[in-house]
Amino acid sequence: MSEEIKSKEEWYDDCVALQQNGELAQAISELKKMLAVYPDYPLGYLALAVFSQDKGDDKATLEAMEKACELEQDDPFYFTAFSSLAIKCGNHELAEEALMKAQEARFAAQLRKMNELRKQELRERDEASVEAKSDAE
Repeated sequence: MSEEIKSKEEWYDDCVALQQNGELAQAISELKKMLAVYPDYPLGYLALAVFSQDKGDDKATLEAMEKACELEQDDPFYFTAFSSLAIKCGNHELAEEALMKAQEARFAAQLRKMNELRKQELRERDEASVEAKSDAE
């Protein structure tokens, strides 16, 4: 009889519950198992980074955050978290680099939003122009 695999969200919640119950080593072990099944789950890598930092494993912390940021290149939150954890790990150079990437991601998101608003404005203007022409005829 095969065991049913949990959803990544359920598994993640179970890992967080383990950590909150003081079972840090078990939480880290379960996160690693979860990420072997769901390797594209950035929140799992973020949790692994935070739990590894709690354990005092700077190398594992930074590796997990690098993977999370690789998966979420457009999300400034992950780079900001990376910066914070890098400071806790004593790597200020990496922290500064991550913070710069967070700012770049924020700026890119703002540009995308401005472009979408501009496109919407142009569409609305074109629609109004077409409507005005048909009313005039």
